[in-house]
Amino acid sequence: MWTINIISVLVPIVVAILLGIRSKPDFGEWTKVLPHLNAIINSSTSLLLVAGLWLVKSGRKMAHRRIMTFAFVLGGLFLVCYVLYHLTNASTSFGGEGYVKLFYYFILISHILLSIVVLPVVLRAFYFAIQGDIPRHKKLVKFAYPIWLYVSITGVMAYLMISPYYV
Repeated sequence: MWTINIISVLVPIVVAILLGIRSKPDFGEWTKVLPHLNAIINSSTSLLLVAGLWLVKSGRKMAHRRIMTFAFVLGGLFLVCYVLYHLTNASTSFGGEGYVKLFYYFILISHILLSIVVLPVVLRAFYFAIQGDIPRHKKLVKFAYPIWLYVSITGVMAYLMISPYYV
């Protein structure tokens, strides 16, 4: 559990630091595709989460375990790509106006805040599942699942809204 706690604290701190770095290292033009890859990862994660819920509700526990493990791995891949992108590229500003801008910032801010909240809960839920502590896993998943799904979907929404402004 201490590892989960350390990861849960370090990840938001590292991301905040990366967003504040003015001088970015140049790893090449390929890093510009990372937001597009992240949108694919978040879309896939959303679909896997829905499939995972359906599988467990239909009693297919082994398939559920595989799908959710894949969703968890995609979450880790997303995090690596996200950190790499923000390490090497300046943040993109949203260019919309009026209500669209308000909606974008609502989606973005709720996405960011809930991603911070859901990280330790998902890590714990995954840990309990691996340990076979299904009662604790189920208890956490009731809280974690809707937040993780929301974060995955709003990540794609934020991407779609800001993608016209990528340089």
